[in-house]
Amino acid sequence: MHRLPDDDDWLHTERRAIGDRIRVRRLRNDLTQEQVFLAAGLARSSYQEIETGLSDAKISSLLRIARVLGAHVTDLLHD
Repeated sequence: MHRLPDDDDWLHTERRAIGDRIRVRRLRNDLTQEQVFLAAGLARSSYQEIETGLSDAKISSLLRIARVLGAHVTDLLHD
């Protein structure tokens, strides 16, 4: 089996892209970060780390965020 290189740059890039898509949808819906993380039942710091791409998001967190934003979770994962 072919092994991928141990370069995590791609992972950071993908997390950042997901966060960017969340932020764009949030702003389109005229919502603050606080409105989203409260409605999604997330801690402020967890939400901020997801939106900035600093941490891995649990699928349950992404599902909750997508629901608040009126989106399907796949809309947050890719263009």
